[in-house]
Amino acid sequence: MYLIGVIGSQKATEKAKAIAYEAGKLIALNNFVLVCGGLEGVMEASSKGAFDHDGLTVGILPDKDKKNANPYIKIPIASGMGYARNFCIVQSADCIIAIEGSYGTLNEISAALNLKKIVIGLECSWNIKGMLFAKDAQEALELVKKFVKS
Repeated sequence: MYLIGVIGSQKATEKAKAIAYEAGKLIALNNFVLVCGGLEGVMEASSKGAFDHDGLTVGILPDKDKKNANPYIKIPIASGMGYARNFCIVQSADCIIAIEGSYGTLNEISAALNLKKIVIGLECSWNIKGMLFAKDAQEALELVKKFVKS
């Protein structure tokens, strides 16, 4: 199974949450596994989208307590690594979808690009060389399918 990482702001806008939900839904409907940081914001919205459509969700948490995962994470991984867990998310994912975000998201994008991973931006304000951009979740998933299956 392919793991699709969804990264983004913990303090996401309603627009970003709606996009994240749709991305999570499409990840599940395409039989991919969603991997994220397991907390709130984009992570929770994407997890809920996948969860609501019978998808498998993995949350790599920054702390040592699995109970801190959002309610839509089926497999919580308590890393105890703080922000260093971002590298575990990126390394585990076959492809990354970045939605909105702040410095933590930027850190993950940088790590993913250094690892030669495909990074697809949705509602991202960064124009970073090497990133791909999609106008909506459907287009992002079309790009995911193109790259993970080739």
